[in-house]
Amino acid sequence: MTATEAHRAIEAVFRIESPRLIAGLTRVVRDVGVAEDLAQDALVIALEKWPASGVPDNPGAWLMATAKRRAIDRFRHGKLKERKHQEIGRSLEARQDAAAAELDAALDDPVGDDLLRLMFTACHPVLSPEARVALTLRLVGGLTTGEIARSFLVPEPTLAQRLVRAKKTLAEARVPFEVPRGPELAARLRSVLEVLYLVFNEGYAATAGDDWLRPALCDDALRLGRILADLAPGEPEVHGLVALMEIQASRARARTRPSGEPVLLLEQDRARWDQLLIRRGLAALERAESLGGARGPYALQAAIAACHARARAAGDTDWRRIAELYEILAGVAPSPVVELNRAVAVSMAFGPAAGLERVDALVAEPSLASYHLLPSVRGDLLQKLGRLEEARGEFERAAALTRNTRERELLLGRARACQAGA
Repeated sequence: MTATEAHRAIEAVFRIESPRLIAGLTRVVRDVGVAEDLAQDALVIALEKWPASGVPDNPGAWLMATAKRRAIDRFRHGKLKERKHQEIGRSLEARQDAAAAELDAALDDPVGDDLLRLMFTACHPVLSPEARVALTLRLVGGLTTGEIARSFLVPEPTLAQRLVRAKKTLAEARVPFEVPRGPELAARLRSVLEVLYLVFNEGYAATAGDDWLRPALCDDALRLGRILADLAPGEPEVHGLVALMEIQASRARARTRPSGEPVLLLEQDRARWDQLLIRRGLAALERAESLGGARGPYALQAAIAACHARARAAGDTDWRRIAELYEILAGVAPSPVVELNRAVAVSMAFGPAAGLERVDALVAEPSLASYHLLPSVRGDLLQKLGRLEEARGEFERAAALTRNTRERELLLGRARACQAGA
């Protein structure tokens, strides 16, 4: 393995392990900013040592032990108050050898889950809604500052400053590292659900990088969603989001070819869809609807996903029902992205010309100016209408906007097909 390959492997491992690492460290040091710094210190040490020694069998435990040793060093050198460093230093030294077992136990504890605590800490009302989502995506989702900035459609320096201010605010407010109870849980639930959905979506269709899927993010979001459903059984939107994630996750094995190339929904082998996850998702949707949440945004999206899940073949999909559900969703949670998805459903139910008319109405929407799926959808509809040269241009524009290598290759392939057809 070359040094470059080793560094890529280390960065991939860190991306997977960093949320758990930061969560475990936050439980000990009680400061998310310090915990993130310690995790970065551990990464630097891994970059120095692993190219020569190889990636450890349990990289997460190695990183945790290293970060804890760095914490002890920090405390001993007076970067925290003397009293605090003595207390935490003794605790760290006593538990350092059991780092891996401790971390595993925390992740298996349904109420004391460090990732869940970290999420509720990052979603504390002392922060603005935008800061809560950004910080949780950074700490729990493991997304880079650049990826989050693109999600928010803001410059990267602006997002970086927002993250710094958020961590400083949490430290100054001495926000407890815990899962809230009672009324406070309900008050902070909306932010947590929004973050879970964004984290899941990043795993389901990565905004950047060489991989179309990031399964670890999907798994974490789904696991935390199930925990939330146990903590708040009477909240219909929790069950709605769980239903949506379960059904979407059921397609994971069919969404890529062995080479990693993406497979679009209508081309997927539905025999590879996970029926257990579909049944769990439908049960969660039924639970949300029984609690009166049928018109909640997540329950509506889950109902749309259920239309696909119930169709044995792509041609059996009830697109008219999906279009109706998107119309309801547009009234409950209006957004240009919902309208774009609605246009796709309309095109499938009533023809590509009807869908293109709706898409064209969104072309001037400022928030979609850099959204690659707008030209991608427009290209698809133009291709179906036989306007191949226009379609080629749209696919090429979409390819230029996406930051995901796999998706770019797919879009450029469609552009070449249009050129050949023309």
